[in-house]
Amino acid sequence: MAAILVDVDGVLHVSGEPIPGAADAVAELRRQGHRLHFVTNNTTQSRATLAGVLREYGIELDDSELQTTAAAAARALAGKRVFALVMAALVDDLEGMQLVGEGAEAVLLGGADETDETGRVFSYMNLARAFGELELGADLYCLHKNKWWQTSRGPLLDSGAFVAGLEYAAGVEATVLGKPSPAYFEAALAALDAEPELTWMVGDDIESDIGGAQRFGLKTVLVRTGKFRPDQLERSTVVPDAVLSSIVFLPEWLEQML
Repeated sequence: MAAILVDVDGVLHVSGEPIPGAADAVAELRRQGHRLHFVTNNTTQSRATLAGVLREYGIELDDSELQTTAAAAARALAGKRVFALVMAALVDDLEGMQLVGEGAEAVLLGGADETDETGRVFSYMNLARAFGELELGADLYCLHKNKWWQTSRGPLLDSGAFVAGLEYAAGVEATVLGKPSPAYFEAALAALDAEPELTWMVGDDIESDIGGAQRFGLKTVLVRTGKFRPDQLERSTVVPDAVLSSIVFLPEWLEQML
């Protein structure tokens, strides 16, 4: 039996619309005895809320089986004074750090969403304040550095553009806390007590999911849902171990492989 890391956005749902058959596929993987851990760069919902949403989709999981970037930030920045540009829903998950408006030791950027809150969080004034803190010596962190994500309306710009802008303006490099950072995959493997070479990563993002997992030694399955684009796969130097139409086909494929 295998240890499997399952991405959430684009693999189990897109813009709140469940991928057809995804819940049944997860149930079948469990029936087959595989150990599952759900890994997400979602930065718009708390872990408890997102886990509850997935259960509404028919996907059975405990909150502890869902790994979020906010939890990674809480571990990395515990005890620090942090100027955070994140969605309000994440604040409760940032326990252990002191959120401040000035005099920060660290600047933390979260991700964008499909609501007007994105414009308020990543306003010019807020980004300028973040830049000021960096100029005074704060370190730059981000929950992820995604360029865009897939929605029911099509691709939307993500907060990676704001991270890159602050890196350029302040002459610094951000520490990425979510995928594709090695620390994020290391935490996921520790949760399953699994070895990289015996673990599969299932995702829709050729760079963050597949490339990041491969650099950490995992085997990978790219699904043709969510933000998957055939031309990106053709251009990329990252080569997945398998490409499947969706997670629906994963249980049968694994039975043939293992």
